[in-house]
Amino acid sequence: MSVLYNYLLSLVRTLASIAAGWLVTQAVRLGIQVDSALVVSALTSAFAAVYYAVFRFAELHISSRFGWLLGYAEPPQYQDALG
Repeated sequence: MSVLYNYLLSLVRTLASIAAGWLVTQAVRLGIQVDSALVVSALTSAFAAVYYAVFRFAELHISSRFGWLLGYAEPPQYQDALG
């Protein structure tokens, strides 16, 4: 696969995690009044990181179908610098 394809695939999977983190944060905010932008940013980052970690683990150890929750069911294939 091309380098551009893998690059775009990595962006999709990263942005899907960020979007999920943002959505979870907004859902949490429905029940809790959060006025601090710093707290909202920290929550969004934390939820996005946990979301990515959980579904990446599930993709590797349970079923590759969990990759769809990261935006695409196939992780990018990187070539090593020497190859």
